[in-house]
Parts: sequence; C-alpha cells; structure tokens
Amino acid sequence: MAGRSGRTVRDLRRGNRMAVLQRLYFDGPLSRFELGPATGLSSGSVSNVVADLIADGLVEEAGSVDSDGGRPRTLLRVAPHSGQMIGVDVGETRVRVELFDLALTELARVERPLTLQGYDVDVIAGHIREGIAEVLTAEQAEPGRLLGVGVGVPGIVEHTPDHGAVVHGQTIGWTAVPLERLLRSTSQLPDEVPYFIDNGAKTLGQAEMWFGAGRGARNAVVVLFGSGVGACLVTPEVEHGRAVEWGHLTVRVRGRRCRCGAPGCLEAYAGAESLLARWREEGGRPPEGTDEETALTAMLAAAYPAEGGEADPVALGVLEETAEYLGAGLSDLINLFQPERILIGGWAGLQLGIRFLPAVRRHAATYALRHPADKVTIELGRLGPDAVTVGAAILPLADFFASGGRRPEPVGEDRLPAWRAALEERSPR
Repeated sequence: MAGRSGRTVRDLRRGNRMAVLQRLYFDGPLSRFELGPATGLSSGSVSNVVADLIADGLVEEAGSVDSDGGRPRTLLRVAPHSGQMIGVDVGETRVRVELFDLALTELARVERPLTLQGYDVDVIAGHIREGIAEVLTAEQAEPGRLLGVGVGVPGIVEHTPDHGAVVHGQTIGWTAVPLERLLRSTSQLPDEVPYFIDNGAKTLGQAEMWFGAGRGARNAVVVLFGSGVGACLVTPEVEHGRAVEWGHLTVRVRGRRCRCGAPGCLEAYAGAESLLARWREEGGRPPEGTDEETALTAMLAAAYPAEGGEADPVALGVLEETAEYLGAGLSDLINLFQPERILIGGWAGLQLGIRFLPAVRRHAATYALRHPADKVTIELGRLGPDAVTVGAAILPLADFFASGGRRPEPVGEDRLPAWRAALEERSPR
C-alpha cells in the first residue's frame, strides 16, 4: 500500500534499514540510543530495525559503554563476515581481482599481468572470470554471501537494457564492448549475483571519497595517473562522482599524437607510457624487456640518483616538463570546477608524486586563476595502488545498502537508480 508520497511500507522499511546500516558502517560501533539522532528514526523504529538486522545476521554486538547513571549501553556494528564483495581493476599492466568482507578487509587476491595480448577482450574477460573463481576458491567462500562483483575499466561505460554495461574504450581499442554480457555468459556465478561495471577513475574516486584522502570534502577531483590519465569529479550536484576524460584535454595544438588518435592530448605528455617514450626519443635508455612500472622506477632512479650519484639530465628534464604539463592540466580542473581538494592516485601518480608533487602544485598555481587556486589543496591519495579494486568493491556494497541489506536479486535497469542513490549517501561529512 502506497502513501501520499508514493512510498510503500516496504519502501519505508528498506529506507530505515539502509539508514541504520550506513550509520553503523561509517560511524559505528553505536548504541541503539545513539542511532536515533544519527538516523532521525524514533527509538521504537530503531529497536525494530536493529532486531531485524540482528536476526538476518547483518548486525552484531560489539561490547558496551557506560551510560549516565543507567545500565551500560550495548554497542552494535555491521557484522564483517555477513557478506563479501569482489573488486576488479582492469588496469594498464595487470588485471587485479580481490575478495573483501563487508569491512573491506582483503580476504584473497589474484593478479594477471597483461602481456603482448594487451587488451584483447576475450583475454581480459578470461582473466576476470578465472580471477573470480580463484579468490572464491582460496577463501572457500559461500556463494550466498557474495553481494556482487564490481569492475573498474578504462573508458566510458554505458548502461543499456539489452546488454548491461557496455564499454567504449577508444585508447585501448574497445568499441561498444558488451563486457557485462560477456562475463555473465560464461560465468560460473549464480545468476542472482550482480555485476557493476564502471570507469576505473570513478571507482578510484569513490574509494578515496569514502575511505581515503577525500573523506569530508564536498568538492573534489580525484586523478588517476597510470599509463594514461583520467579523473573523477565529485560535487554536490554529482555526489556519486562522474568520470572525466581529463587525459584527452588538448594541451598543445598539433602536438604529440595521443593513443586515442588525437594530437596534443594531456595523456600524450603526462601518461607514464608517453613519459617513457619521450625519455627514449630524447636519448634516454629505459631498460629493455621490462614493464612500465619497472621502467618508470628506473627513470626516477636516473633522474634522482642516490647521494653522490650523477643525475641523468634527459630523464630529469622530461620529468620536470611532465610536472608542468600536469600542473597546467590541473589548473583547468581548478578553473572549471573550483574543488576543495585534488587527489592524485594511480600507480604512476603515487610513484612519481613523492618526487614532483611540489613542482606540480607550483605550476598549477601559476596557470590557474588566483582565487580558486588559493582554496584548493593538491595531495596524494591515501589508499595506495589497490584503490581501484576497493572502489570497484564499493559498487556492490552501495547496492547492498540501497536494498536495506537484502541479498542480491537479478540486476536490471530498474535497480540502477537505487544503486546510484546509495552512492550519493556515501560517507559522513
């Protein structure tokens, strides 16, 4: 039966369960007494919801605290082992698959390096399927506890009613790849286990906003700096975050050819792949037969040698020029969106950031308008190289909250708004 607002009793109950679960998750452990003002629910509603969640095994007692003159109050928390999520990062050098419990504690991990086959769709899909099977086997997981699989991918993700998540990844040669359909068609997971596929920069941003350096900010840009570069914008208008193809901002007319095919993109100057190519073109000697991460480590060592060593002027010059390109690119984000914080993540961003973050800040301030530049801080992300997988795992976790802690049902287009709404109700500020 629906009330005047159009909400049914079932909707109200789901909303109440969602409110209690999220407050316990982000602020817990809390007592029943504290949950009232934290959620806006009456004491009777809190008692009923808590009783239901305990009966479902989703909430458990976590000790007690003294009260003012009365009996000690029992503390409650979300039971970490009552559910599990899988996060997948389709990265530039490897596919990483991790299994987490509800507290986002890592339970198992599998990594598959990307070799000469690169981004062949069938190879990537195979790595994901095999990785999922391996982490579930390693943990001897119960399928009924798996809330879903989140996948972070390069490119633009479109959610369609016929094919689910479709990926448009121009820089990796993917044109309208129906990745969700491909994964589900050969998956050994039960049909009711949902897949949530989104842009990798967006999942990185989600992780940093929920648990990392972005927590508490209302306006932030989270930058993913790897082989290429991307960004996620979070503002009050787009609280669940929006992927921004920042790497394909034009920074030089008739400039270097980007891997997307266009000339002069930021990614053609600031991505790790192009950074190493420029070092080589200018006479540098990246180690042969190694992956990008190893080669970038070698470049850093050449530019910033140990005490007493002589710096490679070519490597140092390329890195200093890259810092300026990044600073100029960040200035556009500052001028356009006026964020409180800019966070730099991704394997290359974390590796390089310690060395040239001061230079990036200086160049960003030089190119940006003074007023918004004075209000922004530019920092490194706090969640390390696993941030994309953590963010991907947040996608099924958000859906779990949106459903009030109910177990997965087959995902259709009609459930996407609820998933998005849960992302908007992210961490407390």
